[in-house]
Amino acid sequence: MRLLVNHSQAEITYLSAHQYAGQPVTSLYYHLFDFKNCFFKEFKLEEAIEEAEFFFIALPHGKSMEITPELLKAKCKVVDLTGDFRLHDKELYSQWYKSDHTAPGLLGKAVYGLPELYKDKIKKAQLVANPGCYPTSVILAIAPLLSSKLVLESSIIIHSLSGVSGSGRGAKEETHYCFCNENVSVYKVGGTHQHIPEMEQELSHLAGGEIQISFTPHLAPFSRGIYSTIYLTLREEKTTTELLETYRSFYRGKHFIKILDEGIYPQVKAVRGSNFCHIGLEVDKRTGRVIVFSAIDNLVKGASGQAIQNMNLMCGFSETEGLEALVLYP
Repeated sequence: MRLLVNHSQAEITYLSAHQYAGQPVTSLYYHLFDFKNCFFKEFKLEEAIEEAEFFFIALPHGKSMEITPELLKAKCKVVDLTGDFRLHDKELYSQWYKSDHTAPGLLGKAVYGLPELYKDKIKKAQLVANPGCYPTSVILAIAPLLSSKLVLESSIIIHSLSGVSGSGRGAKEETHYCFCNENVSVYKVGGTHQHIPEMEQELSHLAGGEIQISFTPHLAPFSRGIYSTIYLTLREEKTTTELLETYRSFYRGKHFIKILDEGIYPQVKAVRGSNFCHIGLEVDKRTGRVIVFSAIDNLVKGASGQAIQNMNLMCGFSETEGLEALVLYP
């Protein structure tokens, strides 16, 4: 909503929120004064289809699949921000999300919404599965290396930190101020995070062969952001300068990807509130590895901003429309 206020081609006509139905928008989001006369509604399919033609869905996992097929039948376009349509295999979905998929016919038909990789497919899509925040930071960080066959597909180690907003609005012990302030903690250890199959699916596609990763997420004491550090083994000796040129070539013309100069590395504050992804890297000559760093805002490039970027492509708008704002720094 904050981003769409400045979008010249979009108008918000329907807002639903089950828990807050009947309440004014400003009772929940105090900063959205442009919506002071708007109220959240209980979702009703017929009413929604009558009032809007494009939908962003941010329901709990497992709920989007209940309404998305009906929206598609009504010729609406949908960007789904849940995990319901990111995976292509219904068995894989059931394994990781612990429930059956009720719309398996849409799996594999939804386009994975990473515009820097799938722009042409997104332009033609009616349903786009918006990537998770961790996968966005990881896939963008190492896509050039895997696509160019510069690294071994085995032994990819990923260490990611997330801001507290990644846990959502609900109160949890680990997101209480006294727990997370001046603290770093690990969670879903040992290959159990639900974003792992999503990352492995897309990285395998880029590499042209099956990939498994070691991924460990951490909760860090900042409000918003994702910071990923990724370790990969080079197939042959390369310099940092050479690899940075590979990245610049791969992402040439991709407005929201910024490849940092040699010796400069991403900062969470440098992407805060923006739709940009900052990437830096360094070759460790001693071990024959390359270490890649990426930073995004988990709520923008990791969620809502990327969703709008996908909408822009699906509707024929400028890809950057509504997303040009610079960060607040410091």
